[in-house]
Amino acid sequence: MDAVTKVLEMGGYAMWVWPAYGAVAVGLIGLLLITLRSLKAREREFAAVRRNRPPAPGDAA
Repeated sequence: MDAVTKVLEMGGYAMWVWPAYGAVAVGLIGLLLITLRSLKAREREFAAVRRNRPPAPGDAA
């Protein structure tokens, strides 16, 4: 158990390392959420465009 504590203390730098990991995790999760929201919006726009376009020659109807 002492080995785990030493690893988590990061040689005395844990005060800076763990908050940095936390900030990066929050940033990555935020970027993921923004990307997924943008993807859904673009998919809705694309579906609307496909519904409203005239059929192309050779399209199976």
